Amino acid sequence: MRLDRFLSNNTEFSRKQIRLMLAQGMAKVAGQTVTEGRLDINEFTEVTFDNKTLQSKTAHYLMINKPCGCLSATSDPKHPTIMERVNEPFRRQLHIGGRLDFNTSGLLLITNDGKWSRRLTQPEEKIAKVYRVETEDVIHPEYIEAFRQGMYFQYEGITTQPAELKILDDRLARLTLFEGRYHQVKRMFGRFNNRVTALHRESMGSIILDPSLAAGEYRALTPEEISFTAVPATIIPSTINSSATIPLFC
Repeated sequence: MRLDRFLSNNTEFSRKQIRLMLAQGMAKVAGQTVTEGRLDINEFTEVTFDNKTLQSKTAHYLMINKPCGCLSATSDPKHPTIMERVNEPFRRQLHIGGRLDFNTSGLLLITNDGKWSRRLTQPEEKIAKVYRVETEDVIHPEYIEAFRQGMYFQYEGITTQPAELKILDDRLARLTLFEGRYHQVKRMFGRFNNRVTALHRESMGSIILDPSLAAGEYRALTPEEISFTAVPATIIPSTINSSATIPLFC
């Protein structure tokens, strides 16, 4: 939103009056005097006008290592939720960007920046999401081409986007998706009557789960992580440990 429009919406002054008051140096943005009403601001821009603070909101970006047996939700009357793990005064401002199923563990991102989380989760952004998958039966090489071609889901009437499957062991694989359909990973392996026994998200785009975080622990994202990139499916981050163990379902 333009600064002059924001000031007009949040004060009793007209747009014309705002322009005159701006010319008199009565507005500050991030502590600096601003005289140009065309300046674009967002919900986290600190704005002071006529010595009154009209907006002062801090953007928060967290990664948490979600344990299985925990809901990706802000509250629930029956089950523990991931937000209960966040011990911060701004917790009620936060929402989850890219949920995980109850019995799926791994990287979960939490923020109060709606624009940022939409970019992270909208399919058209093509953000690579990397999972480690453990299955009940052997994962055969023919799975690779089937995942690459996409699979038709009759319930939604859609075909999944091409996915990259890398077999790590007989019953262990790394899967890269660009979307997040309902129980997608389980349903894709289900086409081969192979049950997923453990599922762990390692990364979203260039944001990789910090290996120092125990299940349920969290930390703030770095500036580099906040400015994430999509990461093509053919580029698997080298910092992910292929031999690391993943938790079984609770």
